[in-house]
Amino acid sequence: MAAKLRLQVVDEAFKRRPVMVEAPKERPSEYFGKYVFNKQKMFKYLPAKVYKKMCDVIDNGAPFDRVIADEVAEGMKKWAMELGVTHYTHWFQPLTEGTAEKHDGFVEHDWKGGMVEEFEGKLLVQQEPDASSFPNGGIRSTFEARGYTAWDPTSPVFVIGDTLMIPTIFISYTGEALDYKVPLKKALYAVDKAATAVVKYFNPEVKKVVSNLGWEQEYFLVDESLYAARPDLVMTGRTLMGHDSAKNQQMDDHYFGSIPARVEEFMKDIEIQALELGIPCKTRHNEVAPNQFELAPIFEETNLAVDHNMLMMSIMKRVARKHGFRCLLHEKPFKGINGSGKHNNWSLSTDTGILLHAPGKTSLDNLRFVTFIVETLKAVYNHNGLLKGSIMSATNAHRLGANEAPPAIISSFLGKTVTDLLDHVEKADVDALTVVGKKSFKIDLPSIPELLIDNTDRNRTSPFAFTGNRFEFRAVGSEANCASAMLTLNSAVAEALIDFKERVDALIKGGEAKETAILKIVREDIKYIRPIIFNGNGYSDEWKAEAAKRGLDCETSAPLIFDNYLKESSIKMFEKTKVMTHFELEARNEIKWETYTKKIQIESRIFGDLCLNHIIPVVTKYQSMLIDNVHKVMGIFAGDKAHKISKENLYIIEMISEHESFIIENVEKMVEARKVANKIESEREKAIAYHDTVAPLLEAIRYHVDKLETIVDDEAWPLPKYRELLFIR
Repeated sequence: MAAKLRLQVVDEAFKRRPVMVEAPKERPSEYFGKYVFNKQKMFKYLPAKVYKKMCDVIDNGAPFDRVIADEVAEGMKKWAMELGVTHYTHWFQPLTEGTAEKHDGFVEHDWKGGMVEEFEGKLLVQQEPDASSFPNGGIRSTFEARGYTAWDPTSPVFVIGDTLMIPTIFISYTGEALDYKVPLKKALYAVDKAATAVVKYFNPEVKKVVSNLGWEQEYFLVDESLYAARPDLVMTGRTLMGHDSAKNQQMDDHYFGSIPARVEEFMKDIEIQALELGIPCKTRHNEVAPNQFELAPIFEETNLAVDHNMLMMSIMKRVARKHGFRCLLHEKPFKGINGSGKHNNWSLSTDTGILLHAPGKTSLDNLRFVTFIVETLKAVYNHNGLLKGSIMSATNAHRLGANEAPPAIISSFLGKTVTDLLDHVEKADVDALTVVGKKSFKIDLPSIPELLIDNTDRNRTSPFAFTGNRFEFRAVGSEANCASAMLTLNSAVAEALIDFKERVDALIKGGEAKETAILKIVREDIKYIRPIIFNGNGYSDEWKAEAAKRGLDCETSAPLIFDNYLKESSIKMFEKTKVMTHFELEARNEIKWETYTKKIQIESRIFGDLCLNHIIPVVTKYQSMLIDNVHKVMGIFAGDKAHKISKENLYIIEMISEHESFIIENVEKMVEARKVANKIESEREKAIAYHDTVAPLLEAIRYHVDKLETIVDDEAWPLPKYRELLFIR
């Protein structure tokens, strides 16, 4: 029955037709931000003095004056109600990798027996969700429920359906951050102040420095009917069993190939909705693995970019169902093919230009370029283990280190031009500093235009590669909140820049000329950061050995990698930049260990259930059919002829028995390993136990399940196979 259902589900999936999406008649530029309370809407719906104050808050980081809250709320309500909005919610990012919201209506008593639509400033600025049921790492007890959300005016309010969505921070009653946005905004403030102080050496007119982020979201699509027939996908986001498809990505034909019609309609739908919500979608294409795709927006200010990525992931999941798909954001939903990342393109810019852009017009501009490259690398070198911790999870651990993603060792690729430049800076005078720009390259075909070649190549194996005017942090996982990596990186860069300025100022105070002092400190730091620079193949075993010699963090166990947050250097860095306290770091690590444990625990439970209640009964039934066949053959034929006919079935029966025995025996071991681990009180030690004793059994047992898939009659196998899941029709 299960096998017939599977084949019926597969057949239904192959009969899908695209849901045709009618694009708006306007050009994208005309409906961009349609559902966002941006400056254009503020200008229309707010009094002039209130609009001016809001612009000062958004553009210059001025304090928000609660006196204007009622007028802002009234303008928002008027705009929203014209769009049919009836509810509002504080939209925040708890430590769950997702978002949270509680909807309230625009209704209050009119004290005359009726109701009135009302939305006051106090409701816009602050709310009180239950803080006890979100991950808090011991900051709050279950009986201590009070927590606060507070509006973030720098991230625009938007509308989805009938609800006004208000981006907010989330803190405990005692003031500790319970979300990603609070420490992220503190990190962005720290890097602004530190970078502005340094960039004034080169351009005293600079007023502020902004951290920019351009994320690239990879994802898989599978037919919803096939997804529903895979309990492992439903419960964990990945397939815990499944033999390789004969054809997967080995022909390289899916990468940048023609987008399937159904997928293109899905992409069109999410792009329209994203643009209406102010998310500047730019790129879409097929990725390497079958059923894998990517979308990417134009870069934005980091806080806004993080909010937009969280919103985009929600849109993708919702719209996928409309088109008969499920959107998989797990880093490794299918074994044997590429997983999904979310490359974070990071840069710093000022109100006068991009700090990491080269070449400059003068040698001083080029010294500025070198300074910010070197100090960024110093931050990465000093905290390479911590940066790895910022992107590590139970899900991303499956992807990192495979020949598809950066290794689980943080290093930086610079390319020959920039590497040669740093070598040159160690020896040259400041007046001799030059940076080579793009070179032209002429192909010997008259009709092909001249190409401009970048001054760096791209290295897919580098976790932190310089790509022209930005660094690409490639190790971030596809389902992660970018804030985790971004708050760590920006905090580390802020610390490096603060230290740089202190050392330069000391030399200037001692009588050195400014340019000479800067060059002297830059040279010291170039020598210091050499171990983090690696332009070779990050997949090679030789690099792993070399990285260990260089003192880089080579740990691969997720629970142990999380220890980096509580290293003395990490605590000092976060406290110096005022991003997080020691107490908050301890709490977040408790959450990381607990989350890791729970994810492996859920995988183990559903895997054991699938093995014992789905696979073994089907396999046993098939084996019984073979045994019955052997008996019948022996009854019809005699002697050598019967033996020859039965030999193949007897061999299969024996193989099935061996695989069955291993599965049953080791599922029992896995259950016992869980029981032992669950008794451990320390969240860290429990996570280590799950990593060391439970997770390895998942892989060991899977090998035997996948072998059985190739043996058992296809019509009997209960779960959709990779060849069915991975190719959209």
